[in-house]
Amino acid sequence: QVQLVESGGGLVQPGGSLRLSCAGSAFTFRINTMGWYRQAAGKERELVATITTTGGTNYADSVKGRFTISRDTAKNTIDLQMNSLSTEDTAVYYCNTYSAYWRTIAYWGQGTQVTVSS
Repeated sequence: QVQLVESGGGLVQPGGSLRLSCAGSAFTFRINTMGWYRQAAGKERELVATITTTGGTNYADSVKGRFTISRDTAKNTIDLQMNSLSTEDTAVYYCNTYSAYWRTIAYWGQGTQVTVSS
């Protein structure tokens, strides 16, 4: 199974910013499209953003223009810069590989909690 560790979450006021980081192996990141996902309390996990092996990105409509996914090859991380946060962004954020079958992924890391509140 893929070993991924998410970090960077916390409590932030509406309108604030956070930067999440996903640490993993260079091999995993080199061969896979990667994604950031989130799951709010009582809701299903949803896809937030993806980045391909060649740097192509895609975003959920709800975060487009506010979130930026990127690869840091020097640190072997997949990062998610989140700006203009709102209470609706409150969730546990996870990173994982991405494919059309991502909903069938069995293993998820612990994630990192993002709470947006005044």
